[in-house]
Amino acid sequence: MKSSSIIDTDIHPVVDARLVAEYLPQPWRMRWESGNAGSSSLGYWNPNGVRRSDAVAPDGVPIASDPSHLSKLFFDVVGLEYGVLLAEPHQPLLSPEMDYAAAVAGAINDVIIRHWLPVDARFKAAILVSPVDPYLAAKEIRRVGSKPGVVQVLLPSGARIPYGQRFYDPIYEAASELGLPVSIHPGTEGAGISGAPTNVGYPSSYFEWHTGLITTYISHLISLVTEGTFQKFPSLKFVMVEGGVSWLPPLLWRFDKNWKALRRTTPWLSRPPSDIVREHVLLTTQPIEEPANGEELQQMLKMFDAEHMLMFSSDYPHWDGDTPSFAGRHFHGALHSRVMSETARALYRLA
Repeated sequence: MKSSSIIDTDIHPVVDARLVAEYLPQPWRMRWESGNAGSSSLGYWNPNGVRRSDAVAPDGVPIASDPSHLSKLFFDVVGLEYGVLLAEPHQPLLSPEMDYAAAVAGAINDVIIRHWLPVDARFKAAILVSPVDPYLAAKEIRRVGSKPGVVQVLLPSGARIPYGQRFYDPIYEAASELGLPVSIHPGTEGAGISGAPTNVGYPSSYFEWHTGLITTYISHLISLVTEGTFQKFPSLKFVMVEGGVSWLPPLLWRFDKNWKALRRTTPWLSRPPSDIVREHVLLTTQPIEEPANGEELQQMLKMFDAEHMLMFSSDYPHWDGDTPSFAGRHFHGALHSRVMSETARALYRLA
């Protein structure tokens, strides 16, 4: 372990659409170049913009759109030991046209693996897969999952059905074969085949939509545990990126209480859900909650195994991202090094 080391688990490179086109077979290349990328966002207005206005290099190029800029103007400046790249866009992965969705995911992966990872050894990648067809997703995992620098599989958080259902087992089987954790990232709720972004329909503003994103995480987590995903794939780790932290303890209390009364409906669950979550599920810090009384956040961190379940994430260059110093001030003693680097080091098997 390096003193004061930082491993960032959520960085968003912006891939060059022209490069993506080069890795798309026809007719998908023609479609992509025409500007028809498939599913997109719901179009809510965020007055802050998606990306920070100051995340621009002196030459005017957005820092996150150029691997050399990202290396020198973010990794070097912040002092990252490693950073996991979660490429965008994610919305096309939810296109009902499953062959196209899979092709886009593969093309973006090729751009990251061939044009980004060689630039800086600190760059690590989460490969994109489309959940629309799990067999195509598993094929993509096996195609590129063992490439140097690939450390994770990334699914959009928006989905047609919860991620614990057996429909998705081919994805988890392939990821487990290669020793890769599977992750989700918010922002695709309401896109493509995912349906309404909340259980009660469509929010009226970005503020409302963004605040309620954690409900997607709660639904997926409950599904993964109750459907027995981790019993079928005992080595699988699942990372909930950019979902915050404080919702987890109360959910686990409710989960365990219900398990005691209703466990006969899920006989494969031989131990409390909280034990299963502790062993298989990880969270990232951003967006870390900011209660008026900071001690309340400290109390929440003591209510789950934050030392082994929580990893630092900046969400760079997005508008609501957190710097290492901002997030790190919440973690003290041994917890600080675990959150800021060591849990991620162990999960991603980094030297």
